[in-house]
Amino acid sequence: MNSTDDPGAADTTARRRSLPVWALAAGAAAVLWLGGLVWFAEGIPSSVEDEDSRTDAVVVLTGGAGRLRAGVDLLEQKQAKKLFVSGVYRGVDVQQILRLLRRQKGELDCCMVLGHTADDTRGNAQETARWMREQKFTSLRLVTSNYHMRRSLLEFRRAMPGLRIVPHPTFQPGFKAHGWWNWPGTLQLVVTEYTKYLVALMRPW
Repeated sequence: MNSTDDPGAADTTARRRSLPVWALAAGAAAVLWLGGLVWFAEGIPSSVEDEDSRTDAVVVLTGGAGRLRAGVDLLEQKQAKKLFVSGVYRGVDVQQILRLLRRQKGELDCCMVLGHTADDTRGNAQETARWMREQKFTSLRLVTSNYHMRRSLLEFRRAMPGLRIVPHPTFQPGFKAHGWWNWPGTLQLVVTEYTKYLVALMRPW
């Protein structure tokens, strides 16, 4: 019997012909993903571009003492009226944070506000947006790690369109921005953060 008369043989032939198409699509997707990863990694801030602009508030996303210290320093320097720390564990208060940072009670504790409801970056943005509306503030300086800044800005700008947001990245010693692909810990962190950024980017669709 001719193979063209055999439905099974015809299906096999069709599958074989379609394989290069799928392989091409997979290869193109991999190239796009890798190109996006490089773009994302190379765009991670290496400095604070705007150190001097005053804003109504400084907003710190929890995730390390370095972020908190930077936020408190900015408040001490009168860069904002208030400091809002988003995503704080329930039960933690301002006095505990000041003790952690070895700061004395005084003017700072009256100008610090803690948010306890957020458990991810999107939650940070929503929690901060509610607080900003309550305060009738229109500008903020956003303090978070440099590798986390792009996703944070995406979520904050969605939650607070029209508000002025000044990025203020912090830099942890273990993060190797230069030659990031050579450092397994940094590479894993960049890939993870890039993946989360893509998920956040595509959420509206």
